[in-house]
Amino acid sequence: MNIIDDLKWRGAINQATDLDALKELTENNKIALYCGTDPTGDSLHIGHLIPFMILKRFQLAGHHPVIIIGGGTGAIGDPSGRKSERQLQTMDQVHHNEAALTAQMKKLFGTENFTIVNNYDWLSKISLLDFLRDYGKLFNINTMLNKEVVASRLEAGISFTEFTYQILQSVDFLHLYRHNDVQLQIGGSDQWGNITAGIDLIHKVEGPDTKVYGLTIPLMLKADGTKFGKTAGGAVWLDPKKTSPYEFYQFWINQDDRDVVKYLKYFTFLSKDEIDALAEKVEKEPWKREAQRRLAEEVTKFVHGEAAVEEAERISKALFSGDVADLSVDEIEQGFKNMPSVDVENKKENIVIWLTDNGIEPSRRQARQDVSNGAIRINGEKVDDVDAEIDPSTHFDGKFVIVRKGKKHYFLARVK
Repeated sequence: MNIIDDLKWRGAINQATDLDALKELTENNKIALYCGTDPTGDSLHIGHLIPFMILKRFQLAGHHPVIIIGGGTGAIGDPSGRKSERQLQTMDQVHHNEAALTAQMKKLFGTENFTIVNNYDWLSKISLLDFLRDYGKLFNINTMLNKEVVASRLEAGISFTEFTYQILQSVDFLHLYRHNDVQLQIGGSDQWGNITAGIDLIHKVEGPDTKVYGLTIPLMLKADGTKFGKTAGGAVWLDPKKTSPYEFYQFWINQDDRDVVKYLKYFTFLSKDEIDALAEKVEKEPWKREAQRRLAEEVTKFVHGEAAVEEAERISKALFSGDVADLSVDEIEQGFKNMPSVDVENKKENIVIWLTDNGIEPSRRQARQDVSNGAIRINGEKVDDVDAEIDPSTHFDGKFVIVRKGKKHYFLARVK
């Protein structure tokens, strides 16, 4: 299947400047294409991931992706999708974020048939007079004002700094066309105005028949109409220090049946036949959640690697079965991050007193009853003797005691 036909089937194309011509170009040539991200933070989240998944598909089809880390544009601030001005970052912040995002991109795209650049390298060399004479003269104010990204901000106000952002992004496209043979820019739906401005600039400078194209992806919404990628705890980050691989895996495995097939198309490299088979299982055997499990496996493997998938599945299995004794300290940190926790002293104590004094049981009577009934497991082992002692130093390097009350309720005791 041609890459454009594949993207159509996946529902991954929102707008395109000339889709038929782009399809013909990609059928007959291996092209270079680009997507950019500004270093506004030191990690991408899964909302950012969507256009880069498209870029990765082109890479797997033999085309050459180029990624801009916007050290120059990041110092200015993209007004796209915002109702107010961005807070300008210090250059130290920008450089720190550049390094972090570059490392993430290399992990996703590898080193073969892939280029990563920083637009600070060319934007910082343009003098004010050169900017106004060489580029400012080619942009019509009326046209710029009509771009959605600017028009949506006129009532609240937009600074000249952010107003010029579309010129800078256009210069990026021109630079990559000239120096990296880039013919296609990809972005989110909010980037359409910036992308078409770049195409207009190239046509004015290089000639109206220059073959350059733009393509945007649809805004991702969940079946309930809310924005994709947000959880009660905030964004789902690609940085494992911000969102652990286990949390990342759980995010995907908990997706709604109404959304999972769409996400399989967007976020995995599974074939049409594989996804169609999983879609059928969603229809006929939704309780098995095979589509969600495969989604979680594929996206976690792409972002964090095979070992992270195995670790997430091991944690999930241990929590479901209650067999937590063999989990590592790191796995406990991941699996119990959002569960009730309490700090405890590193001293031996009767189990009834320990459970009550640390707030895991509401009273000693209830604690004795739950222990006697076999409802309490300590570090995976059932304890039914009310005279038993808990020694916090015996498991998990003396850092944790894991309590399971009934079948579903876990508590993590952190040993001080």
